[in-house]
Amino acid sequence: MYASSSTRYDALSRAFHWLTAIAVGIAFILGPGGFGRLMRSGVDPASRSDIVWHESLGLLVLALTVLRLLWVAVRPAAPRFEAGVWMDRLARLTHLTLWTLLLALPLTALLALGSEGHPLTLLGGLRVDQMPLIAQSPIAHLANWGDVHGFLGDALVWLAGLHAVAALYHHVFLKDGVLASMLPKRWARQ
Repeated sequence: MYASSSTRYDALSRAFHWLTAIAVGIAFILGPGGFGRLMRSGVDPASRSDIVWHESLGLLVLALTVLRLLWVAVRPAAPRFEAGVWMDRLARLTHLTLWTLLLALPLTALLALGSEGHPLTLLGGLRVDQMPLIAQSPIAHLANWGDVHGFLGDALVWLAGLHAVAALYHHVFLKDGVLASMLPKRWARQ
């Protein structure tokens, strides 16, 4: 049934996957609606725990994604499962899109903050009041980066949801071990 000698992802790959999923989920839930409007009306983002957590988790997602990409380049081979050509291509496209969104979301957030002159507020009282390199960059005013960030955030959550549904489909109907390959051994029924 398996085209690879390993039927499970390594522990570090699993940890990166689930930590990223949890951070994205919480950041999405805490995503401040009308953030730009709040900032333009003079609200200090440091006074809003949802904003501080959202921005901190966003940078955590960026760090986890970069570390995960570095790990993918050197880790043991990922498990491979026999699937139809269309399913394999769709899985690759989905993963590529998820990776792209995980990198683009924090970057569009930084573009939104920097281009509008809003501070980046993080847990522990860390704050970056101005980001002149972003504010003066040629791309800073090419788009409303806050709107782009919101759209990409929604797209990521929808795609992650479809990714989860596909994993459940593999587990319940195909019984091919795809979901089990990303779960801890005690949760994975084979």
